[in-house]
Amino acid sequence: MERNEVTQFIEGLIDTETARHHIDLNELERRDLITVLLNELLTSDSVPKKDPEPAEEGGEVIRKRKEAKKQTNEQIQQVSQDSIMDAKDRLQPLLLEYIDASAANEMDRSELAEQVSEAVNELMVQEKINLNLREQRDLVNMLLHDMLGLGPLEPLLSDESITEIMVNGPKQIYIEQKGKLTMSDVTFRDNQHLLNICTRIVTAVGRRVDESTPICDARLADGSRVNIIIPPLAIDGASISIRKFAKQKITLDHMIDWQSMSHKMGTVLKIAGACRLNILISGGTGSGKTTMLNALSRMIDVGERVVTIEDTAELQMQQPHVVRLETRPANLEGKGEISMRDLVKNALRMRPDRIILGEVRGAEAFDVLQAMNTGHDGSMCTLHANNPREALTRMENMIGMADLKLPPKAVREQISGAVDLVVQVSRMRDGGRRCCAVTEIVGMEGDIITTQDLFLYEFTGEDADGKLTGNFRSTGVRPHFMEKAAYYGLDKALMEAL
Repeated sequence: MERNEVTQFIEGLIDTETARHHIDLNELERRDLITVLLNELLTSDSVPKKDPEPAEEGGEVIRKRKEAKKQTNEQIQQVSQDSIMDAKDRLQPLLLEYIDASAANEMDRSELAEQVSEAVNELMVQEKINLNLREQRDLVNMLLHDMLGLGPLEPLLSDESITEIMVNGPKQIYIEQKGKLTMSDVTFRDNQHLLNICTRIVTAVGRRVDESTPICDARLADGSRVNIIIPPLAIDGASISIRKFAKQKITLDHMIDWQSMSHKMGTVLKIAGACRLNILISGGTGSGKTTMLNALSRMIDVGERVVTIEDTAELQMQQPHVVRLETRPANLEGKGEISMRDLVKNALRMRPDRIILGEVRGAEAFDVLQAMNTGHDGSMCTLHANNPREALTRMENMIGMADLKLPPKAVREQISGAVDLVVQVSRMRDGGRRCCAVTEIVGMEGDIITTQDLFLYEFTGEDADGKLTGNFRSTGVRPHFMEKAAYYGLDKALMEAL
């Protein structure tokens, strides 16, 4: 049924029943009753009971009823959503005449919500728009999200089960939940609406996105990481990728509970962090490198001075003495850029106990190794690689990007002398993240860096729920950092873990 038909049906029912029961309603009470009943009908899950069907047809009849009910509910919800969107398109320009946008940004959200709600009620009467109470509430929320927040993305950002949001143009928004990608029913009004939201995101952190600089990295107020790329580079409309900031502080113990690593593996990593080993965290995109770095950083003593260096600040250090540094892109004239390499060099003058790099991508790898080799033990960084051996090769290639003309053997000696441990993390096809290897750098044999695996993940199969099964196997070798563990009084705990 069309929405106005449903309303007319309810009005007729009210007139019949009030006359039959001699109930006297004034116009206001009658209108409220229509709204309440319409709202109840649109949100109700109940199905009118009918006479039972013949037993032999029962199963098929029930199935058809369920399908019909589901289809009807979807149709009603779609009609309701279309009504809200239509009302929003009509009222939004008029609302700006009632409320000053610049003043709205400085107002408390609850106070603004009250003013917007009052203005919407007046405008609905003026424009002869009929919405029930639930639809009015949704409309006010949408208008507030557009005025203060990130428009249609706000409900997705507030849902803690969503870990990533990917916008591919105004009408296609994908989300990641429990490691799986699904398409959401959220859309933007048009390309301009999407571009307005992009501009709002980058302006908040003092950056810009336009035709001259169509790519931008930024962060949201809660710390979530954002990458934006707009036309002409993005052909089908602006693209936004949001890696959400985890409100829950994930620890190594959480990872053990979630079977991302074994208890013994977690214990060895805790000892490695406490013994001030230089740790390289390697993995693919979205494999959990930053999460692992955050978890390992909890082992840093509260008395140590930590300097973090990132392109876009997203690390969650738990220590009180932390200096957070962030790179800066060039301005319109192409000047003023501060690279990660500049920040690493500057960090060495800041008397850090540890230097933590969000991600090593280029020539700064050489400066990081220099820092690790000059008394800044316990430094950590992440990089993209598929296994520990490849991580070392990538580190070697990135040092080559510094154009220092060093012979390959000298570079490898730098790496073997600086890096103590490589932790490999992977995102599996079931959506789970697992620590696949803990590999120790032992030294050099000729021109080759020698390593030994302390732990390996061995895939065994798949359970009935589609979750991958496997074992975190200890290789049983004696760690090369045993002497360092003994210096910190942790050698016995290390031997027990292995």
